[in-house]
Amino acid sequence: MKKLALLFILFFGEIIAQKTVQDQSVWFAYVGQYKVSPKWGYHAEAQFRMDNELEQSLQNLYRVGAIYYLPKNQSVTAGYALVKTLNRSVDDYFSENRIWQQYQVNKKWHSDKNNMTHRFRLEQRWVDQIGLVEDEVVKLATNYQNRLRYLNRNLFQISKFNSDDKEVYGILQSEVFLNLGNNKVNSKFFDQNRFLVGFGLNFENKTRFELGYMNHFITSSSSSNLMRHTVSISLLHNLDFSKTINP
Repeated sequence: MKKLALLFILFFGEIIAQKTVQDQSVWFAYVGQYKVSPKWGYHAEAQFRMDNELEQSLQNLYRVGAIYYLPKNQSVTAGYALVKTLNRSVDDYFSENRIWQQYQVNKKWHSDKNNMTHRFRLEQRWVDQIGLVEDEVVKLATNYQNRLRYLNRNLFQISKFNSDDKEVYGILQSEVFLNLGNNKVNSKFFDQNRFLVGFGLNFENKTRFELGYMNHFITSSSSSNLMRHTVSISLLHNLDFSKTINP
């Protein structure tokens, strides 16, 4: 245990010791999960990540997937994502193609008023590297990376309003990103962490609107670490079409 604690201190001490710059941003997200049969559904997601003055897009993400529902509030999902990220040094966007798989389980507690989600996601990433050649932006290479993500998300009921199927709730969540194996995208094992607190409105367990603050800490193997203070605005749909499609 002492050796493990020492390794933990040395690992995070090195991360903290590296220079960290501060930044701000605003994230808009739409996440939809649509159940089309007792066992199957699909996932559709779009995220637009802007600077704090909403003048420039820092990153756009589009994610789709097929969901297979398991017993006891469990599911597995696999899909594809396309990411466009701004490279400030050349003032242009590079592409990332991503294949992803995940396992998710939801647990209700405190008389079913609160909900905890555990989500484990694997990603296979093909990230383009761009640069200037004779004053023209060109793709220099495409780098491959494997990454593991773990999300712990907690929803706490605050109060009901208007009816029993509408509520205000609190949000507390954190997601850790870990790089696996050797890669040229980020050589550090610890990639980033997203810690979020906020509030949400739940309408009939079908539509949720969430507003929160995210502390987004990103490590880098080639420059300073980044701590980005982010306003997060999300619309989430969880719709069940299986009874309509298969009456």
